[in-house]
Amino acid sequence: MAASLLPAAASSVEARDPLLAYGARIVGDDARTRIVIDFDREPRFSVHYIANPERIVVDLPATAFGFPAKDLAARGLFKDIRYGKMDEESARIVLTTAGPVKLALAKVQADETGNGHRLVLDAEMIDKKAFAELVKTQSWSDRTEAAQTTSAIPAPQKAAPGDFVIAVDAGHGGIDTGAIGVDTKTEEKQVTLAFAKALADRLNKEPGIKAFLTREDDEFLSLSQRVLIARQNHAGLFISLHADTLKQKDIRGATVYTISDKASDKLAADLAERENLSDQIAGKETVAEPPEVADILLDLTRRETQAFSISLAESVLNSFKDQVGTINNPHRHAGFRVLQAPDVPSILLEIGFLSNAEDEKLLLDEAWRGKIAGLLTDAVKRYRAAVMANGG
Repeated sequence: MAASLLPAAASSVEARDPLLAYGARIVGDDARTRIVIDFDREPRFSVHYIANPERIVVDLPATAFGFPAKDLAARGLFKDIRYGKMDEESARIVLTTAGPVKLALAKVQADETGNGHRLVLDAEMIDKKAFAELVKTQSWSDRTEAAQTTSAIPAPQKAAPGDFVIAVDAGHGGIDTGAIGVDTKTEEKQVTLAFAKALADRLNKEPGIKAFLTREDDEFLSLSQRVLIARQNHAGLFISLHADTLKQKDIRGATVYTISDKASDKLAADLAERENLSDQIAGKETVAEPPEVADILLDLTRRETQAFSISLAESVLNSFKDQVGTINNPHRHAGFRVLQAPDVPSILLEIGFLSNAEDEKLLLDEAWRGKIAGLLTDAVKRYRAAVMANGG
């Protein structure tokens, strides 16, 4: 749909001073639903549609969302509503619909006071054929994806030839908040970034080791971008940090995951399925994976990388022994897309569960973060020594 446009000069202003969305409301039923969002000034916006599942995506300039989440709780035609930062210059609202839906109205109008503007979105039910036509005929490319993949990729500071480079990946970010703490309602994306910074700082104190963050602030990165950042920086390890939730509130402790075509168990399979939805939550189009190249050398590389990943997982669990609580069978495996780099040994570490009150307290404790960072650094050093001893 056509975007509402401001003068070009507004872009630089927005970069310095994000829009403020200070109010929101949603009314309607399963035939027609209206969303109204109040802004401190006129927003530019664009709309596009995504299938499988059906979603409406509203892209905005940099925006601070200052209204209570309950004011925009899903209802009517929408079964899930997410909003948040994509990068320094953009934000996004993702409306997951209960069926085929289109926006019969999408406009910005001045409010009655003359002090702000409101974005009005009127959604109505349509048939599947009409929705498919909307998806097919729209003109849209994901500028946030394009900007991030072509912009400067984060790099380790002062990396020298021979340095052991480690990508530390803070799970989730931006519009993808991740899990929510059972007591404090802390978002997983905040927990993982705090742990990632602590780990990178600790690793960088070790001679010959250079760590860097895949994201340094609250921004969204697709799963493929995280893998690309690690590979383009020639990382020797990729460590993705998470703090999920489970329906079983009594389960607590750390878990280390490695990649595998078949999941080790239902818990691992369910977690991989949730984590792999990160791109969908952020309103990314589902892109079919290309057929695997039938190349024996690539297959051997993957096998060797998988073996190294398992070795790293075992080293982490050895460090945690008698120091950090773990769940039963703490090394598990499943098809995590963020661990799919064929040439970078990778693990996904669930530091604990935000669904467990005791784990949540530890996850928010700065001293605990420091302890985990130290134990992980010891694990990396042992892993590196073993690889070097074997001629790696």
